[in-house]
Amino acid sequence: MSTVRSLLPTVAAAVLAAALGLPASAQTLRWATQGDPQTMDPHSQNESLTNQMNAQVHETLVGRDKQLGIVPQLATEWQQTGPLTWRFKLRPNVKFHDGSPFTADDVVFSILRAREPSSNLIAYANQVGEPRKIDALTVEFRLAEPNPVFLQHMNTLFIMSKAWAEKHRVTKPQDFKNKEESFAAMNANGTGPFVLVSRQPDIKTTYKRNPAWWGKFEGNLQEVVYTPIKSDATRLAALVSGEVDFVLDPAPRDVARLKSTAGVKVVEGVENRVLFIGMDQARDKLLYGQVPGDTNPFKDVRVRRALYQAIDIEAIKTKLMNGQAIPTGAVVPSPLGSLNDPEIERRLPFDLAAARKLMADAGYADGFEVGMDCPNNRYVNDEELCVALAGMWSQLKVKVRVNAMPRATYFPKLQKLDTSLYLLGWGGSITDPETTFTPIYRRRADKGVGDWNFGNVKNDKLDALAAASSKEADVGKRQALIRQVFAEHNAQVHHIPLHRQFVPWAARQNVTVVHRADNWLEWQWVSVAPR
Repeated sequence: MSTVRSLLPTVAAAVLAAALGLPASAQTLRWATQGDPQTMDPHSQNESLTNQMNAQVHETLVGRDKQLGIVPQLATEWQQTGPLTWRFKLRPNVKFHDGSPFTADDVVFSILRAREPSSNLIAYANQVGEPRKIDALTVEFRLAEPNPVFLQHMNTLFIMSKAWAEKHRVTKPQDFKNKEESFAAMNANGTGPFVLVSRQPDIKTTYKRNPAWWGKFEGNLQEVVYTPIKSDATRLAALVSGEVDFVLDPAPRDVARLKSTAGVKVVEGVENRVLFIGMDQARDKLLYGQVPGDTNPFKDVRVRRALYQAIDIEAIKTKLMNGQAIPTGAVVPSPLGSLNDPEIERRLPFDLAAARKLMADAGYADGFEVGMDCPNNRYVNDEELCVALAGMWSQLKVKVRVNAMPRATYFPKLQKLDTSLYLLGWGGSITDPETTFTPIYRRRADKGVGDWNFGNVKNDKLDALAAASSKEADVGKRQALIRQVFAEHNAQVHHIPLHRQFVPWAARQNVTVVHRADNWLEWQWVSVAPR
């Protein structure tokens, strides 16, 4: 492995070791990914790494087990007392990290806080209804209409201390897209298994075990140190040398090599996440484009379909992703969300001749120029994927300028609809299509509906079908609506599906982790044995 070690120069190794700042310990986990959590405010940004790290500090009423099943967390039991009413019994004797008691007041406050306009969780918080305190350890939720995935939504809503938020003037979520700074962005006070010790954005974030946690630890961690390391080669070398214990996102091209590396192991599985392309379909003229006649080609379904059919998805799978991806024709994180329907999952064929004819029929035989926004530290091979797509689309005489940037810049840009063409991934622990339909498929509206519809798609038929599926309680009728949603979306090519990525994790041999399908590292399950 001398060639792998040589990827990390001696000077860089010294700098990294100093940044980590801790000796090797049987009870300290030092881990890394290419990016950094965006904020410590648990309601501000709905982004996977950010949620994952905040969830070690803040908890929800219902949690997830190792197979993504719903289990009790801050609530010990719950009951649907009517078609539009749910009641939760809260866990007694739970303390926040500052020693204050957890009560129903904190639940009501947190749900209302997550419904503020600056919250990225506003759609989910609105869909669980109005929270009402019954007594100190009982909360009731009254819905305006049926919600077939109520408990799934409840699992996304973190509980904060009302008193702490009031004390530090953070009763509303941080307005991340407008670069607001707040106390909650850098500090935290939850009920979870780990306590935030220090936060240095883009450098290091440190946590310690919460000795007063109500739950039972399966692992032995006393301390967790997270360090973002952007370079794939540097992360790999840091793992091989033992300077970090765990890497959440090794590059696919390095997986085979890691499997044969002494002292290192690979744990892998398919992630519950889909990657896709979004396009501005609302403006008459592209913000970032040079188009004949100053038009917006993405408003024409023939152009959208042409771009789709010019993608050699098998080449992306084999050459770029090293086989670590599953191509799909459905913009939904899991095949379970498409009801495992082969017709929904079927992609349009790769066909350059058909794509060129579509472009000519639409009046763009000579192509056009457009800028494409892309993260460079969020998904597996994200920037490389955008570059590969740009090369494929060049065969249609479409010149794509890839604008790659860190996630901290990328997401606020898209949230302002400051884009013409973009790469996005969507997933998490929920397989049901509802949490894809409402934020991504539906037109932008109040209460978080369409919040992630950055292409500003406006399709009345699609919107009505998706809205109906989100409140249909009858299973058979709802499945029929879901199929109609996919049929309309796919026929209009409102987004271009790519693939569901595999997520290999890499760890030192002395580290034991549980690989969940939502790419979620749960620290309470991690053990680090002596070397």
